Amino acid sequence: MSEAIVEIQENQFDQQVLQQSKPVIIDFWAPWCGPCKAMTPVFTDLAATYGPQIIFAKCNVDENQSIAMRYGIKAIPTLMLFQAGQPVDTITGLASRATVEEAINRALAGETPKTPFIVN
Repeated sequence: MSEAIVEIQENQFDQQVLQQSKPVIIDFWAPWCGPCKAMTPVFTDLAATYGPQIIFAKCNVDENQSIAMRYGIKAIPTLMLFQAGQPVDTITGLASRATVEEAINRALAGETPKTPFIVN
């Protein structure tokens, strides 16, 4: 995993995500998930680009089931953006770099979407 990406730990979720002053984007994934593997290079590249402005994190849903249940993760990959401790945007499914970048730019501008992105 890239140095620019934090690995979410269940017992540190509040500190790693909810108590951050910067926006946080979490990639909910599992090691057996093909689309999750395909999403990894996009997520890593965006972390290298936007790392100083936003926290990038990955959450293995197999190892952190209570977090996945808490936020209603029903499909992976799911990217969820948090601002001020609240989820503000969700992208479900294998998404393009442009789709994820658009969500990141909205978060950095303080905007929230009217409806979450769902990629089938």
